[in-house]
This record gives sequence, C-alpha cells and structure tokens, in this order.
Amino acid sequence: MRKRLTIHSLLKMKQERNAISVLTAYDYPSAKLAEEAGIDVILVGDSLGNVVLGYETTIPVTVDDIVYHTRSVARAAAHTFIVADMPFLSYGASREATLLNAARIMQQGGAQALKLEGGAEIASDVEALVQAGIPVMGHLGLTPQSVHQLGGYKVQGKTEKDAQKLMEDALALEKAGAFSIVLELVTEPVAEAISKALTIPTIGIGAGRACDGQVLVYHDILQYSSPYFEKKFVKTYADIGTTIRGAIESFVGEVKTHQFPAEEHVFQPGSSSPAALYGGGAAEAGEQQSASGKSQRKEVPLT
Repeated sequence: MRKRLTIHSLLKMKQERNAISVLTAYDYPSAKLAEEAGIDVILVGDSLGNVVLGYETTIPVTVDDIVYHTRSVARAAAHTFIVADMPFLSYGASREATLLNAARIMQQGGAQALKLEGGAEIASDVEALVQAGIPVMGHLGLTPQSVHQLGGYKVQGKTEKDAQKLMEDALALEKAGAFSIVLELVTEPVAEAISKALTIPTIGIGAGRACDGQVLVYHDILQYSSPYFEKKFVKTYADIGTTIRGAIESFVGEVKTHQFPAEEHVFQPGSSSPAALYGGGAAEAGEQQSASGKSQRKEVPLT
C-alpha cells in the first residue's frame, strides 16, 4: 500500500521537479481506478455539475453535492490525497459561513484539502481556513464559478494588465497560506512566470508546460460523454464513450432477438449454488466454509 501524499510532500515534489498528476473523480469506481493507476491527487471538482449532473455551468452545484461525491471518492481512494471544491457562494459571504461549509465538506466528505476560486479578494478566507487547520488550494485564471462575470470561457492572461493581476493574485494566495494553486486556461508565458515566482506548486489545466503539475477531467481523458466536444488543452487517452454505447447497443440487440439470457445465465431446479451471485462468490464460499466448521465443532464443557 502506498502512503498518501501530504501538502509537504507536494511541496517537495515541486522542489525536486517531480511533476504532480491530478485527476478529477466524482464516484467510487472512478476514484478506485484512479488510485490503482497511481494518480497523485484526486480533485472532486464542482465540474461534476457539467459532466455528471448535466448543468450548463458549475454554479448550481451545492455543498450537499460536493459532500455526497467526496464521500464516495474517499471510500474508494484511501491512499490518495483528495481535494474537494468549495462550490459557488459557499465562501466569501461571511467568515462564519465559510468555516461552517468548509467543516462540513472536510468532516462529512472526508477530503484532505479544499479548493477555492479567486485571488486577492478571497485571501482573507484562505487565511481563516488555514488558521483553522484546513489546507487550501487556490484557483486562478478561468474560474468557472465566475464565468458570467468573465463573459464566457476565455483564455486568461493575454494582456500585460491581466498578467500582472494574475501574478498579484497568486502571490496573495501564497501569502495567505495556500499550499498550491490551479492555473486554468492561462497563457503559457504567464503560467511559467507565476510558477517560477511561487514557492508552492502550480497545477495547470490548459496553462502550458511550465506548471509543477497537470490536472484534467476524468470524463475528458476518456471521452466519457455524449456528445463529446474536443478541447485544445485535453489529450484523449481512451474512447470509453464509444465502447460503452456499443456494449449497450449489443445488449439491446440480444434482448430483442432473444439471445440473452442464454443457457449459462439461467438457473434450473436442483442446480447447485452458482460460483458467483451478485459478485458474492468469495463471500458465499467463506460463509459456507464457516458454517461447515461450526457444524463440526465440538462443544467443550466449562470447568
């Protein structure tokens, strides 16, 4: 069993130029596979609103949604560092509300850290969370919770003024105690300058090659959606969507033509218990063995 990373080991990875791999996951099987594949960090992002819940933006995602999905991920990935997003307006309204919402996600969800979108304007919230013992990852550049204010999904840092603002925000988050910062859809030169200026790791998504790590969305790298829209900053590693659709089409066809279920899928009178029933073959065998042992066990009188 590998040992779960910490904010200190992530800092050491930056210092040693050991790139940090981050992947989103929103449920038990996805997180289980991610951990088995050796991912460094799992992010339970509010992007679940787009790719799992079917919203057009991340804004409708609630604290309850994040808690529910983080809890599922935490059960699967007991040896992986898990970061959960604080959703829209769950922070920033008041110090008390920020801390209470953060406490819910940490206690009920089981994350090891939280991610907040925004720069200098949320630095006081970041500082309060860190002082309360909660590790915080920042998020700059394209911040989906502010998509309407930004005027849509656009690359950030194209002008000198924007680049300077991003640098100031990154330094403010580091000073407030953030252990890492996600840079989303930021021009490569600006992301590189920020990565060099900070002592904490930067995690890029569409921010070029100079960041200290990279994060992508689970459903993007697997094309696990329909329809799937190509994104310049994403590399597809498998086309699972087509495979799933094809498998379901085959099932539908075999049901319609009475090919499924076949002889090997049905039970006949007098047949022995199947080796596996609802995935419980091993458990059933153990129970049968235990029952057999009990039947042969002799009672020993007390003295």
